Amino acid sequence: MARRRFLQTAAVLLAMLFALGRLARAQETTLVLDPAKTTVSFSLEATLHTVHGTFRLKSGVIQFNPATGAASGAVVVDATSGETGNSRRDRNMHKDVLQSPRYPEITFTPTRVTGSFVAQGESSVTVDGVLRLRGADHTVALTFKVQTSDGELQATTQLTVPYVAWGLKNPSSFLLRVAEKVEVSIAAEGKLTSAAAQR
Repeated sequence: MARRRFLQTAAVLLAMLFALGRLARAQETTLVLDPAKTTVSFSLEATLHTVHGTFRLKSGVIQFNPATGAASGAVVVDATSGETGNSRRDRNMHKDVLQSPRYPEITFTPTRVTGSFVAQGESSVTVDGVLRLRGADHTVALTFKVQTSDGELQATTQLTVPYVAWGLKNPSSFLLRVAEKVEVSIAAEGKLTSAAAQR
């Protein structure tokens, strides 16, 4: 009798674990960013004016599970594409600050997603991850405002990068002084698919 109860209990537990596993897999979601519809812009305070510039997104794929928060994937920005509209300033940025010939990519690797993500409507989520800039890794948390509709996603976020504290060169000169932090704004668009929809 006791053996029968044990086997019945074990069977119920296994069934529950199997169901939970299927539920978690069903909630796994993949976001593929569209480089043509994603902008990465930056601004840097300088003497008497503010420097504005942009970078291009190379690729971006993020897998996450809204139920568990687990996330993976990579967002890759083309470091060599950075431009401010001033060729001399851009040459100095690539040669001395970013060293983009040696480090041609800036990558963000997500590790966790938290917040009230919804597949239809407005959400606010925080994405924790690792930002690799000029070969060094830095832990960051990005808070996104998200709008989703019929599998299409739009998201915006801002990030302050303390580039000097992170070991990059300050391009200030005797006549031109610039801030030691750069403000980065991201406006991204992409497509969402779920594991359930792929079956």
